[in-house]
Amino acid sequence: MSGWDEGSIFYSDQAQFPRGDPDQGALTRHSALRKFKEFIRSYNGEKGDYPYRESLIHNPKFLLVSMEDIDSFDGDLSEKIRKSPADFLPLFETAASEVLGALKSKVTGETGEMEEPTSGEVQILLCSKENIISMRSLGAEFISKLVKISGIVIGASKTKAKATYVSLLCKNCKNVKSVPCRPGLGGAIVPRSCDHVPQPGEEPCPIDPWVIIPDKSKYVDQQTLKLQENPEDVPTGELPRNMLLAIDRNLVQSIVPGTRVTVMGIYSIFQANNSSAQKGAVAVRQPYVRIVGIEQATEANSGGPTSFTADEEMEFKEFSQRPDAYTKVCSMISPSIFGHPDVKKAVACLLFGGSRKRLPDGVRLRGDINVLLLGDPSTAKSQFLKFVEKTAPIAVYTSGKGSSAAGLTASVIRDPSTREFYLEGGAMVLADGGVVCIDEFDKMRAEDRVAIHEAMEQQTISIAKAGITTVLNSRTSVLAAANPPSGRYDDLKTAQDNIDLQTTILSRFDLIFIVKDVRIYDQDKLIASHVIKVHANAGQTTKDSDALDRENWLKRFIEYCRVNCKPRLSDAAATMLQNNYVRIRQQMRQQTHESGEAAPIPITVRQLEAIIRISESIAKMRLSPVATEEHVAEALRLFNVSTMDAARSGITDQINLTPEMRNEIQQVETQIKRRMGIGNVMSERRLLDDLARMGFNESVVRRALVVMHQRDEVEYKRERRVIVRKA
Repeated sequence: MSGWDEGSIFYSDQAQFPRGDPDQGALTRHSALRKFKEFIRSYNGEKGDYPYRESLIHNPKFLLVSMEDIDSFDGDLSEKIRKSPADFLPLFETAASEVLGALKSKVTGETGEMEEPTSGEVQILLCSKENIISMRSLGAEFISKLVKISGIVIGASKTKAKATYVSLLCKNCKNVKSVPCRPGLGGAIVPRSCDHVPQPGEEPCPIDPWVIIPDKSKYVDQQTLKLQENPEDVPTGELPRNMLLAIDRNLVQSIVPGTRVTVMGIYSIFQANNSSAQKGAVAVRQPYVRIVGIEQATEANSGGPTSFTADEEMEFKEFSQRPDAYTKVCSMISPSIFGHPDVKKAVACLLFGGSRKRLPDGVRLRGDINVLLLGDPSTAKSQFLKFVEKTAPIAVYTSGKGSSAAGLTASVIRDPSTREFYLEGGAMVLADGGVVCIDEFDKMRAEDRVAIHEAMEQQTISIAKAGITTVLNSRTSVLAAANPPSGRYDDLKTAQDNIDLQTTILSRFDLIFIVKDVRIYDQDKLIASHVIKVHANAGQTTKDSDALDRENWLKRFIEYCRVNCKPRLSDAAATMLQNNYVRIRQQMRQQTHESGEAAPIPITVRQLEAIIRISESIAKMRLSPVATEEHVAEALRLFNVSTMDAARSGITDQINLTPEMRNEIQQVETQIKRRMGIGNVMSERRLLDDLARMGFNESVVRRALVVMHQRDEVEYKRERRVIVRKA
């Protein structure tokens, strides 16, 4: 009879966790419940207060608990939550509910006596600073364990009612039984027989006598989300993985598609409805994560809360105080590309971005800078885009021909199992808080290009499809690369013909660079020697980790500046900017008056805002809270060498022609008019071939066509392949 005098209390609940179970150790349900209560009541925060007790009184619906606090309170308890959360979290919620009931003051009942207040259910939400597990590494060993993953929510279902207790009624004896449901996507296990004992002469209950009474059952809200890997975490050439998430109660309707989140949940399995397609796969189950805690990325930095060490902060601040900080940052942009100093400065401004502003009336002004590179092939346009994709904290790279309007903005997709429509965000939504790089911008269909107008200026994407009306955030910078319609930039054509994009989209770009492949002997020699050097040293640079460290450093510096610095214009800089803007508008008005046709790139208030954003981004590189006159002067210089230069480019009416050339052009014009009557249509290629057979040089014929086009005697159609003779 040894052991009877130890003073232990034995109770029926011990059947749940038998004493000999090595996994549970000495921690039983009763002692776990007691420890959870003790934790909520008596855990001391850093400030000496009782954070969880206070939080429970102020917000009785849910309690946000840090895993690090449970670790410091009782390591064994936190280990149990990590290993078998499905068993211990309901205990934690019961403990929270009981503590809340004890904390509330007694209330007067119907009879006039003081009664204990009824406390509803309390939802426990967990958060942790531990490392995130990759979605690809989640395997069978994680089932029923607590996991932490991150990604982008690309789809959200409608809210459904999920039963927690199902009320069953026996058809024969009218006995009512309440059966608990498994949490998450699991169902209830309905018993096969009724437990009513028949009296003598009474007919026994048959097998499966139960009928569900929906009105008497208990329900909670439930919603399913679709989480996709972050684009920066997907290995090259692989498709991004998706994971199904189940959220309930207070977390429902808190997340919209396009949001970057870090979630803590229980890695679980469920029997899919459409598993009948997999004949014979009886034991195969679909994985999903039952969420017990969710953390949204902040607006300032959509990549999630990034922490910087004190040493890093000190280093960044020291670097920003250097007089050559701006030049140094620009030299780190695409070091393998020779020349293009102004394009590198523009790309640096795009990576740092301006300051986002919210006006008192709720209007948002974008802080992101959009840049367009337009010009000849082989001028490293795509290399700039690839560099930005690697360096920006968040970036999505897409090509114009392979992108549709739905793929760039958002698409409405029907769920095969529930037949419901749900939203899936496209490239502009996935890159929220980062950069979208669009290559071959000119090859996009015009109707697809229109889809990104709203995303580029208002920074939202509005959807009204299939009964879904919503607005998604798209706070992204756009870096686009395009070729002129004829493939190369043609100096014989006007800027209007070379930049074959609509005015509406051009005004949304802050900086437009025309990148030409100029044939100069000395420059060609330097470029050739640079390219050969890059190829010759390619093997050594991979071994050298300095380049990689520099790239990572730049990425961290960009992240730090974007989060911690929000510059504003100084009064002197604002006055200087105002005077310059008025002067630029005056110049463009004069140019339009002289040439008789509108400028290909309009100079509007958007361009004024563009200069403000560029000034702020230059100030941000120096971690300066104020954008000064010096920053505005550099922004104006960049604007002049890019957008203003593009607006003035192309030939003017005053072509310097020799008398012989003018005579030859007149002869060609006569031949063209002879071959084409008014209103006639002819292919440009055929006309050039016909006149070449008559002995005219192709360049002279092209120049004659340009002159006639300027006089409005001929018109180009079908991407300049067909010529129409006008009256």
